[in-house]
Amino acid sequence: MATATDRPPPARHRASAKPWRASPAAALQAAAWAGGIAVLALWWRDTGSVVGAAGWLTGAGRITGLLCGYMCALLVALMARVPWLESRLGSDRAARWHASAGRWTIGLLLAHILLIVLGYAAQAQVGALRELGTIVFDLPEMLKATAGALILLAVGYTSVRAVRRRMRYETWYHLHLFTYAAVFLGFSHQLAVGADFVSNAPARAAWYTLYVSVACLVLYFRVLIPVRLNLRHRIHVEAVVPEAPGVYSVWMRGRRLDRLDARPGQFLRWRFLTPGMRGASHPYSLSAVPRDDLMRITVKTLGDHSAAVAALRPGTRVWAEGPYGALTAARRSRRKVLLIAGGTGITPLRTLFETLPAAPGDLTLLYRARTPQELALSGELEAVAAARGARLVYVLNNPDGSRVRITAERLRAIVPDVDRHDVYLCGPRGLSLSVYDALRDAGVSASRIHHESFEL
Repeated sequence: MATATDRPPPARHRASAKPWRASPAAALQAAAWAGGIAVLALWWRDTGSVVGAAGWLTGAGRITGLLCGYMCALLVALMARVPWLESRLGSDRAARWHASAGRWTIGLLLAHILLIVLGYAAQAQVGALRELGTIVFDLPEMLKATAGALILLAVGYTSVRAVRRRMRYETWYHLHLFTYAAVFLGFSHQLAVGADFVSNAPARAAWYTLYVSVACLVLYFRVLIPVRLNLRHRIHVEAVVPEAPGVYSVWMRGRRLDRLDARPGQFLRWRFLTPGMRGASHPYSLSAVPRDDLMRITVKTLGDHSAAVAALRPGTRVWAEGPYGALTAARRSRRKVLLIAGGTGITPLRTLFETLPAAPGDLTLLYRARTPQELALSGELEAVAAARGARLVYVLNNPDGSRVRITAERLRAIVPDVDRHDVYLCGPRGLSLSVYDALRDAGVSASRIHHESFEL
């Protein structure tokens, strides 16, 4: 493991105050619903009278198929990692939307398959299995569509939380990428056999426009932008420094790193180009404001990838994507700010603690850890607190090892006017949920509790 004998000093940087901007979530949801209504209008326009069980089954199959195709486009758009979307919406909310879109897509796909097979079987007056074989092997583009459907179902299965937790992240990540192949394989059958597209040129043009636009988003933001970033900045590992038991900082050197446009509180996705680590990218927050030639992340050894970080050698090339995340000063709406960190949740909050514009006494950092030895970056935090006139409060377990909970009463004891603060929260899921409840009980509005989760 490489170490640094002279740790680079913190960057002398202060984030400029920016006006708070409302989340675009409502507008984006309205646009998505409007697209869904347009799809239903297309079906309604092309559908005459529906007669008998076969007609109803086939009509329902067409509706679910159209909506499934539309959801596939939305699903891939949410995989494009558009920086504007992630910085305004929040990466955790974008991930939740993606997961929700995935569930809808799988549900609609299963309904489409079942309803179309039953409807066609009723029309032909044959058994469902026999009709399924006819559809797959006789209709144009259906073999490719079947392969795409099977891939989507497999990806959906591995995304179930109970299944996903038993898989290595790298395995889940690579399986998830097959979503692109599944959507590509299924696209052509929509136009070849879809009754709403076969004789409707404007509808075909609109469908092509939707899918080509989404493909351009993915190509630009998942391929071209990262290539440009890494060719421009040429990032490599400078040193790995132990910070606490099982916690390591990785200093990275590159060119013009201050032009990454990474704001305090944001993260990048990192791929270390060394055997065993180049296969997948992982999100880690910046734990220091980037300088012209240096930047830093701080990682706790929780899995195979994070454990391997400790063994990185100087000179290892790094592939970065981003920056992402909305846990920034732009979400602030009050003069007073409380930062609450647990474990390595300190990493994004450490940069905010250094850079958030605040008068002496208006900024407080509450850092939860089990023991004093687990307080990563404590020396830097204490130096920042002293220089800025900010408060730094450690919440540790009792001497007998019993856990100290952060309750509404404890929050009011530490920050009596906590209900008049903006609160930034980052930590393990269990801690974040309990502290969120405590903040609400202490009178803090939900709109002023800013948090972001990096869990799968």
